[in-house]
Amino acid sequence: MDARETTQELNEIQKILPHRPPFLFVSRIISIDTGRSAVAEYDVPLDLPLFEGHFPQEKILPGVIIIEMMAQTGALAILSHKDFRGKIAYLAGIESARFKRPVRPGETMRAETVIGPIRRRIGRAQGNVFVGGEEVARAVVLFAVPN
Repeated sequence: MDARETTQELNEIQKILPHRPPFLFVSRIISIDTGRSAVAEYDVPLDLPLFEGHFPQEKILPGVIIIEMMAQTGALAILSHKDFRGKIAYLAGIESARFKRPVRPGETMRAETVIGPIRRRIGRAQGNVFVGGEEVARAVVLFAVPN
């Protein structure tokens, strides 16, 4: 991908998500089924500053960042819906999370998130994260989209 494609992709992501670097954990959108599901990828940088302090002897991406990437992917599906455009989807809870193996610098994570019913602007999403086709994490997250 050349720099122009990277910039175009970032612009598309930032049209939907309110997140900005350094707390944007989506590199590209693979697909969005508005209000229902989304698939996105994040290229874990080799030089991500948090690796200097998170197990510097064995650099791994913190689980909370994996969950955040999953949540941001879900937010792509939610915030692309006409009723929620321009809003912020807040992470409201984590019902369950399982981590199967560490994610390391230089790997690409692929999150697949499916949105459940949204009632009173609160919803639930099932997310799975893969690296190279291998599931590395899964979680059910709760989110809120205030007026």
